[in-house]
Amino acid sequence: MAKKSVASLQTGSKRLTKAIKMVKSPKTGSYQFVEQVMAPEFVNDFLNKK
Repeated sequence: MAKKSVASLQTGSKRLTKAIKMVKSPKTGSYQFVEQVMAPEFVNDFLNKK
């Protein structure tokens, strides 16, 4: 089960989004947070990617 969080950032004229998802590590079984700053149109692809 992955937890999802999305925050909007604005820097100058560019609109960016910081997406954070929680991913289970295959080696240890522990959860890790993966963060990435991107354009808003790429957020769904990032969150759906495994």
